[in-house]
Amino acid sequence: MNGKNQNSLAHWLQSRSERWVNLNQLVTKTSDGERDDPSHIRDLLDGFRGLAKDLSMARQTLSNSQLTRQLEALFTQTHDIIYRKAHHPWQDLLTIYKKEIPALVMDNMANVILITVTLFILSAVAGWTLVYANPELASLIASEQMINKVQQGELWTDGLLNIVPSSVLSIKIMTNNIIVSFFAFVLGALYGVGTLYIISMNGLMLGGVFAFTSHYGMGERLFKFVIAHGVVELSIICLAGAAGVRLGEALIRPGNRNRGAAFRDAVSQAGKLMFVVVPFLIGAGLIEGYISPNDDYPLTSRVVIGICYGILLWAALSGKIWEWRRYSQQ
Repeated sequence: MNGKNQNSLAHWLQSRSERWVNLNQLVTKTSDGERDDPSHIRDLLDGFRGLAKDLSMARQTLSNSQLTRQLEALFTQTHDIIYRKAHHPWQDLLTIYKKEIPALVMDNMANVILITVTLFILSAVAGWTLVYANPELASLIASEQMINKVQQGELWTDGLLNIVPSSVLSIKIMTNNIIVSFFAFVLGALYGVGTLYIISMNGLMLGGVFAFTSHYGMGERLFKFVIAHGVVELSIICLAGAAGVRLGEALIRPGNRNRGAAFRDAVSQAGKLMFVVVPFLIGAGLIEGYISPNDDYPLTSRVVIGICYGILLWAALSGKIWEWRRYSQQ
């Protein structure tokens, strides 16, 4: 093509710059979520078809020019918007529950969860041993008011519903449990040390409190109060701890990636556990607010509730709950 024809074609392409500016604006609006107007979508498709022709001519006549590179970038943006998969929030959430969380828990975090649970159990045993042998050490893990009540033959949970309504109690418990789980997770950013501290202290406190109440003959009463909600609450603390350990591990052993990329990936992966953790913590808070302090529920009922709720949690984490649902529909 001679210079005169090339210049004429280049001038013609430049004259169409207003169309490209309009298309770029349409792409920006679509990226920002404005997709409901049919005329908007129609204009986007028409502009994309016109851009494809313009880009073809530009590549033939101005293959290495800045104009061609700009058109290629706009073409890529528009193509990605038009041909990307439809976004279905509920379907995406279902995929997280059915596939991503079970894969995360059973494949990627199984060893870390086992380590965290082991640490919690060992800490609880240590707390029990120390306090049972030396009841005066209870002052390190319990308030003076709690200690005085136990020494008087009462639990701090006695008559709780006479002081605080179940609805208010449940909200306070939910908030506290979510905060504890959150801290167990985010303190993993301290190279895992913060998370290990939270898990160890919770284990020591649990074992120590049970040892102290057992020393005064009230261990069974405390167990009766705790069992209905405790299985899930303690499981979730260990889960949050395992997620925190993963954060620390990403910082200590980032592998082939830099620490920033490894940390972001660990946050993204472990953060998915919150989709299961938060709903179950809400349920545990309701149980602790309405059932645990209510003397009308016998020990057998509380044990059944606690075990069944715990099984439901781990079935959701492992993906087994979806298999049960499929079998029930067959």
